[in-house]
Amino acid sequence: MHSDPQALAELAGKTMYERDPASQALGMTLDAIRPGYARMRMRVRDDMLNGHGTCHGGYIFMLADSAFAFACNSHNVNTVGAGCTIDYLAPGRAGDVLVAEAVEQVLSGKTGVYDVVVTDQDGRKIALFRGKSHRVAGHVVPVDAAM
Repeated sequence: MHSDPQALAELAGKTMYERDPASQALGMTLDAIRPGYARMRMRVRDDMLNGHGTCHGGYIFMLADSAFAFACNSHNVNTVGAGCTIDYLAPGRAGDVLVAEAVEQVLSGKTGVYDVVVTDQDGRKIALFRGKSHRVAGHVVPVDAAM
């Protein structure tokens, strides 16, 4: 296994992003990653608005969920979501740049808990997300390639 956890997290993040057409299609970018942490951003487009003219909650959820996925896979062990909750605090608007910051709270055995805060470009809190992860077989980057 790679001896540098930061380099491994960056390699796992790069590999996951290349295989993630859903995040790419929404214009999400992976701005930062380290072991147990990821920060992603997404600009709210007009086609992401709901009938009230605000960002549909599903898009906010997808941004938070993607940041969660990158944070919990940053250790290069295949990890999936086992459950999550989200609280919407304020609306996103067309043109807003939403930032989701995912932070590992605990990782024990095969399970972890991650908190994600979604903010807009002004730092206003848009949503709070909590995800529970479960490690499964395999690695994001094959062990021999991660050395």
